[in-house]
Amino acid sequence: MNENVIPPTGISHKLWGADAATRVPADASPTRFAATNQTRVGHDKAQHRGEAPRAARGARALPTEAPERRLLRVHRPIQQAIVVSAISVAVTLGRAAEAPPKPLFPDVAPVCPCESLTKVSIPNTTIDSAAIDPSDGSCRVTTTVTHPPSGDRVKVWIGLPVKNWNGRFRGNGGGGFSGGSAGSLRGPVAQGFAAGATDTGHEGGSGSFALDVNGRLNWQAIIDNAYLGIHDMTVVGKALTQAFYGKAPRYSYFVGGSSGGRQGLMEAQRFPEDYDGIVSACPAINWHRFLPADLWPQVVMVAAKNFVPKAKLDAATAAAVAACDASDGVKDGVIDDPSRCDYDPKALVGTKVGDDTFTEADAEVVREIWEGPRGPDGSFLWHGLSRGTELFALAGTTGSPLTGRPFGIPLDWFRFFLAQDPKWDWTSLTPAGFELLWKQSVEQYGVVFGTDNPDLTRFRDRGGKLIIYHGLADQLIPADGTIDYYKRLQQRMGGAGSTAQFARLFLAPGVDHGFRGRGPTPTGQFEAVIRWVEEGKAPDMLLGERRDQNNKVIGTRPLFPYPNIAKYKGSGSTDEAENFVSSLPTR
Repeated sequence: MNENVIPPTGISHKLWGADAATRVPADASPTRFAATNQTRVGHDKAQHRGEAPRAARGARALPTEAPERRLLRVHRPIQQAIVVSAISVAVTLGRAAEAPPKPLFPDVAPVCPCESLTKVSIPNTTIDSAAIDPSDGSCRVTTTVTHPPSGDRVKVWIGLPVKNWNGRFRGNGGGGFSGGSAGSLRGPVAQGFAAGATDTGHEGGSGSFALDVNGRLNWQAIIDNAYLGIHDMTVVGKALTQAFYGKAPRYSYFVGGSSGGRQGLMEAQRFPEDYDGIVSACPAINWHRFLPADLWPQVVMVAAKNFVPKAKLDAATAAAVAACDASDGVKDGVIDDPSRCDYDPKALVGTKVGDDTFTEADAEVVREIWEGPRGPDGSFLWHGLSRGTELFALAGTTGSPLTGRPFGIPLDWFRFFLAQDPKWDWTSLTPAGFELLWKQSVEQYGVVFGTDNPDLTRFRDRGGKLIIYHGLADQLIPADGTIDYYKRLQQRMGGAGSTAQFARLFLAPGVDHGFRGRGPTPTGQFEAVIRWVEEGKAPDMLLGERRDQNNKVIGTRPLFPYPNIAKYKGSGSTDEAENFVSSLPTR
C-alpha cells in the first residue's frame, strides 16, 4: 500500500464533492482485454433486473480478507475529505435558495404523528425509526431499502417539516463514492421542503464497496451507488411525504453537485418521472471516461520519470492566465474561454521557480496534462485540464525525492472496479496499460455509471426542466466533458432552440470544482429552476458573484446560457453585471 495516497493539499474544501468481469493487469495485451469483454452480451438487461451482469457472475476471486478492513486506515483521510467537500458544496448550492419558496398548500398540517410513520408500508422497505428532531422540530425518518434476493441495504433519510411544509419534495445528492448524508437535509427542511438523502447502499467515501468479501465485483452494490439508490430514496421520500401530510408533493426537485450532479442527470435519463426540476452542478457525467482520465497526470509523470513540484505547476497556470486573461477585453485574472487559450509552457523553460529552474521536461509534462489522455498512437481518449486550472489536485506530489500522490477517488476506481485488486500498484501503469484500462472502464461501466445518454425525451415530454452549470477552471472534472454532453443533447433533442425549452447550460469562467476562484460564482439557480417549472419562466441569465473574505459582494457578472458569453460593453466598471451583454463567442 502507498501511504501517500491521500487527497492533495488544497482540495478538501471542494466538492467531490459527496458515487471488470476479470482482472486486467496493466500489461495486458489488447487481445487479452478484448477476450475478457466478450461476456457483456445481456449486460444492460441484467442490470435492470437488479442482477449482476453475466460477466460479473464468473469473476475471479481474490484473497478472502475483506478489502474494506485492509484499506480503512488509508481511506479514512479520503472519506473525511469527501465529507468536508460535500458540506462545502452544499453551502454553495444553498446560496441558490436563500428565500423559502411560496407554500403551495396554505395551512397544510400533518395528518398523523411523526412516530406513526413506522407503520407505513412501502415495498422492500423497513422503516427503522421516525421521531421528532429536537434541534429543529422536524420529523426525521430513517429507512432501509433492499432488492431481494441480493441482501443489499440502502439507507434512506427523510426530513419532514412539522410546520410550514411548502408542498414540495427535494432530493439531495452526494459526492465522490458517497451517496449522500443525513446532514444535507437540514437546510432544505428549514426552507419548508420535505427532503431526502441516501447512502446509496454503503457507508463512507471509499470505493471498496465494489468488491464483496471474496474480492468479486458486487454488482448490486455498484448498481445501488450508480443509480438505483437515488431512485429508492425518491420513491420512499414521496410515499412518506404523502403519508405525513395526506397530500403528495405537487412538485419535486433534485439538487446536487459533482457526483450529485451526475445523480440528477441519471434521474432524468433513467427515471424521468421522479423529478420536475433538476439542478446539476459540475456533474460527474461521463464517469466511465473522466474518472480514469483523472489518473492521467500521474501516468504522465511516471512515464517521464519527472514528478513536477507544485510551484512549477502553479507557475505554468499563472503564466497561462497572464497570457490569455485579456483576450475577452477585460483583465481580471480569469481566462474567460480556455478553449481559445493556446499558451505553450515552453516560454517558461529556463526561468527560475523558487530555487529551481523550469525545464523542457517540465514543460512537456504540463503540455500532456493540458492535452489530456491519449493512446500510444496519439488517439484522443478524453479531455485534459484546461489552461488556467489548478494542476496539483490531480498531479499531486509529495516527499523528497518527489513521488506521485494520486487523487484517491480515481485510484479507488482503478483498484476496486478495474483491477479488482486493493493492492494494485499504480506506479506500474504505463501509457499503453492506461489505454487498456481506460477502454475497459468505458466498455464495462458505460451503461451503469456513464450517465451520458443524451435522449431526454421522456423527461422533456412530462415537463421536466434542467439547469446544468460548471466552472471552467474545474480541477477535477473538466468542463469540456459537460459541454460535449450538452452538444450531443442538442443534437438528439432537435437543436439548440428545442433543447433550450427544457435544458440550459451555464458556464462560469475562473471558478473551480467548488465554484471558488477569481471568477464569478453562480447564484440563484435553484430559484431559477423553480420559476421555470412552476411559472414557465426560463432562465435567460444567472447572476455570478465574487465575494471577499467577509462574504461581502465585491463584483457581479452575468452568466448566459451556452453558447453565449458575457461581453464587456467597453465602458463602466467591470465589477458590475450591468456593463456586460450576451454575445456569441468569436472563433
